[in-house]
This record gives sequence, structure tokens and C-alpha cells, in this order.
Amino acid sequence: MTKSELIEKLSYSNNLLGKKESELVVNTVLEGIRNALIEGERVEIRGFGSFTVRTRDARDARNPKSGEVVRIASKKTAFFKTGKELRERVDKEAPGL
Repeated sequence: MTKSELIEKLSYSNNLLGKKESELVVNTVLEGIRNALIEGERVEIRGFGSFTVRTRDARDARNPKSGEVVRIASKKTAFFKTGKELRERVDKEAPGL
């Protein structure tokens, strides 16, 4: 599902919200998650999962084309861990995976 499909589904399932209002709601939620992660905070949505920021250590890698060793600097990355309820529902209801 893409962001635009989520907006469409929200506006379709809720008669009080038009497409513009649905877009504003989705953008507000995503912006809140984004800002919390930038501040280094943990975001938890009960029954869905949690978002955290993890630091990846610096490491050496190899350029596959030339074989040259390349140094990759440490960096921070967003990480999502599914909640127990979501994990169980996907396992039970996902078709043929």
C-alpha cells in the first residue's frame, strides 16, 4: 500500500473526511513519527509496532566491480519492529506467503 492509497482508503472509509482532510491526517501522523525519530525518541503504536533509531558501526566493504576496499562511515538508521498483535495477524491471515 502506498501513501496515496492509504489516503484514498481513509477518505473512502470515513464520510466525515474528504480527500484533502485525509491527506492532512496522514501527513500529520507521518510527520510526527519523523520528527520524533529525528529527535532520537522511540515511537510505539500499540498493536502495530515500534520505530527506533539504531546506529550502524563503521565498517570496511569491498567494491564488487574493482575489488577495492572501501571504508563506510557509521550512520544512524530508522528501524521498525512489529508488535506481537500485528505479527500474529499477518502470520494467520496473510495469503500464501
